[in-house]
Amino acid sequence: MKVLVIWPPHVPSYFNAGHHSPLYMTAAYLRTQPGAHEVVACEAGLLNMNWKAVGDLLFQSDFDVIAVMNDFDAVDGIERFIHYARELSPRSRLMTFGRLSNMNPGFFTALDLDAVVVSGDFECGVADYVNAVAGGGPVLALPGTFVRAGAEWLPPSGKGRFLPPEEWVMPDVGEIPYRAYDQLYAQDTHKFCGIPFRRELVVPVSRGCPIGCDYCDVHQIFGLSERRLPVDAVLAYVDECFAREPFEYIAFYAPTFTLKKQWVRELCDKLIAREEKVRWKCATTVHHLDEALVAKMGESGCVRISVGLETLEPAGHGALPRAKQIEEDQFRELGRWCREAGVELNAFVIVGLPGTTAQGVARTRTVVEESGARFRPTVYTPFERLDPAMRLEDINRYNRQTFLDDALEPGTDREPLYRYVFGVEERITKVHELIPLHAERVES
Repeated sequence: MKVLVIWPPHVPSYFNAGHHSPLYMTAAYLRTQPGAHEVVACEAGLLNMNWKAVGDLLFQSDFDVIAVMNDFDAVDGIERFIHYARELSPRSRLMTFGRLSNMNPGFFTALDLDAVVVSGDFECGVADYVNAVAGGGPVLALPGTFVRAGAEWLPPSGKGRFLPPEEWVMPDVGEIPYRAYDQLYAQDTHKFCGIPFRRELVVPVSRGCPIGCDYCDVHQIFGLSERRLPVDAVLAYVDECFAREPFEYIAFYAPTFTLKKQWVRELCDKLIAREEKVRWKCATTVHHLDEALVAKMGESGCVRISVGLETLEPAGHGALPRAKQIEEDQFRELGRWCREAGVELNAFVIVGLPGTTAQGVARTRTVVEESGARFRPTVYTPFERLDPAMRLEDINRYNRQTFLDDALEPGTDREPLYRYVFGVEERITKVHELIPLHAERVES
């Protein structure tokens, strides 16, 4: 089978390289399946490809199956892509997978597709459909996937499968367009998650999260139980990738990186024991950090810890799980730990969270900056409002940058809130100065 796994062209409203790793993990997993599928991974959503180039790929390649990755930030290109695929590669079966189809499957079953992955790990749903098509007979009901049968949709035969970590297949860094990633991270005023002027290796570490924040999709897609790779497997992948490409730091990609503190201590000890220091960053919660752990992380090469602070306004704590209800003194103490460890603290703050005000956001920002931390705002987005009948323009508003209708209290002035997200940003990170440039990139 000849398979294309693609992220369609679009103008990204936000960029986090970790969100893109499922594209490459799905392609890599397909290559391990019986039948030795020929798989092409194409990430065209980075302002790096035009529609003519995508058309050339579709027309010249004659794919058997095209698996389109969807996301809250990429859906505006999907209808145009489906048109190109049907017109230029009419024999291909079209399917989609990703965060948005898991959260709002009905939107995608209204499109001209042959299959929609709606639960379980993405690579399982894609592989099950590709393998069924390869079998040559009619494709019947599959776990975690809607399948089109004529004018009807067959519902999933059951919940989609979750892979144990030992069956994950890590991304092949040789097919990832890092120059485009570098460009998207270069402007720090955008407050994207990467570090400007340095090349990032994303290392997927875990899936699932037991915290269960209402405004987060992780636990709804990947479950409340965390699955995590062994430390040695993580480091083996790091070594392999650093030997192939000029990476300068690692982003350990996990919903709550320090959820298992003993795992983190083991990783840090093994990094400290290495002759050459490796710089890295992660994301976690304030609740899952302590002074000794932060110190050890800094000693091992950690340069940035991002935390889901959300708000310091007590009136907003009702919208948060207990582990996220952080007091001002608690955050200031974390700021001190990070400063002493030589680690940049990056605070994710939700603007418009129920119960909060513009004045409360201002106070949260003041405490964040007085603590020496980086303020990273995003707009409150209630995912529970997703509806199968939504139009494309409605779906596009779930990218955490503009408010949904009625998401705020009546009469709320949005302009002061938007100022935090889109206003002039004068505090620019300097953390890249802690990360040496790779010799190969210095010469180029």
